[in-house]
Amino acid sequence: MKKFLVSLALGLSVLAGGSAAFAQAPAAPAAEASAPAAAAAPAAAAPAATDAAAPAAAAPAITFNKGDNAWMMVSTAFVIMMTVPGLALFYGGLVRSKNMLSVLMQVLVVFSLIVVIWMIYGYSLAFTEGNQFIGGFDRIFMKGIFDPATGVFAPGATFSKGVYIPELLFAAFQATFAGITCCLIVGAFAERMKFSAVLIFMVIWFTFSYAPIAHMVWFWMGPDAYANKDVVDAMNAKAGLIWQWGALDFAGGTVVHINAAVAGLVGAIMVGKRIGFGREAFTPHSLTLTMVGASLLWVGWFGFNAGSALESSTSAVLAFMNTFSATAAAVLAWSIGEALMKGKASMLGAASGAVAGLVAITPAAGNVGLMGALIVGLVAGFACLWGVHGLKKILKADDSLDVFGVHGVGGIVGALLTGVFNTQVLGGPGMVGDWVTAATVSNGIGAQVWIQLKAVLLTIVWSGVVAFIAYKVADLTVGLRVTEEEEREGLDITYHGETAYNR
Repeated sequence: MKKFLVSLALGLSVLAGGSAAFAQAPAAPAAEASAPAAAAAPAAAAPAATDAAAPAAAAPAITFNKGDNAWMMVSTAFVIMMTVPGLALFYGGLVRSKNMLSVLMQVLVVFSLIVVIWMIYGYSLAFTEGNQFIGGFDRIFMKGIFDPATGVFAPGATFSKGVYIPELLFAAFQATFAGITCCLIVGAFAERMKFSAVLIFMVIWFTFSYAPIAHMVWFWMGPDAYANKDVVDAMNAKAGLIWQWGALDFAGGTVVHINAAVAGLVGAIMVGKRIGFGREAFTPHSLTLTMVGASLLWVGWFGFNAGSALESSTSAVLAFMNTFSATAAAVLAWSIGEALMKGKASMLGAASGAVAGLVAITPAAGNVGLMGALIVGLVAGFACLWGVHGLKKILKADDSLDVFGVHGVGGIVGALLTGVFNTQVLGGPGMVGDWVTAATVSNGIGAQVWIQLKAVLLTIVWSGVVAFIAYKVADLTVGLRVTEEEEREGLDITYHGETAYNR
């Protein structure tokens, strides 16, 4: 463990030193308006495309709207709150008291690790032009985003022509998505995986699964690139593969939830079951903390979903209300289902239902209508209840905190139902069918659901393969599993030298 931490620290020091070489790089100029009509509206905008031939003086001409900036900074802070403390407390309350701090520590440190990696190369791989699977190195060490000599910030595209936010703000917002995605995985192998192995796995999986999936789903050239019909095909060809398909993912059903859930399930299988699994009850030690965590998740999720509009716009308003209503519907659905199944509705079930609703509405938030959102929430509540109690028995994996049952099942339900309720016939907003004119169209339900299914299947396969390799590397490097003695004593004291509660 000590050798690993020393190596990690030295590696980060070298990378940080290297970033100084780029500190004086000029800010990227604004994108030239020259791109085509897309088949479907994307979920999140990439930074403005850079035209190497444009004069460096073009960037200062863009004025950023202070209202948009303020909303995006608040949204970014909300997503941080979702993770630390929201997700940390939600997970922490679900484990046994002897492992409480280990879960808090893993969430906090993993989130911090991913933010640092994001600054160094992650953002560049996810949101710069490369190929249809992965970005390039134009923004490595965040070069070109801010010019300290002139005070100029490079512009990042939104979903409206001529409307920009600072690319640095977009990068900060997306950093929180990368961080919480990796932290979600922690719940699947909680209480039994080595801390050093967790960190090694996260670096590898983030690099080869999160960044590519984010690029494939969310990277495009921005609306101003679609200046006329002559450049449509060329601009579409520069976008990520799943975006080219026309898949709709407003805030991360594939990129965040399915991606993380599959990695978590693979980890639960490869790390193995906890000692006593199936023979003794692993009772949550503090449902009070779990409720507090779930509440913070719900509040923070408004930044997660409504912030993905990238502007303080009507699209953000739709995403905001859908996040509100779908979550409430899922709470009711889970509680009703649990009462019918067990005779009683539990607080843990209601909190889990809230998370299920939040997960399912994530890809649909700005892509479905008001009644569509309610149906998404209701279906997700019942589906995730089955995922936790029925599917888990079928899979026979010790997914400690039901990452796949909630985030995997909920993410899949949300992604597919987005294809159903996006159509204007069912009250949805439709999608932009022509980015030159910004004309809105509705795809056929069957056609759009098929596109959504392809995106789901690719994410499952990609994440699963990368996760398997990443766990293997961690296992060969430091070993995945703690010893039996350490597991029985608890990871708080054996790996962190402290306990959550002093009696």
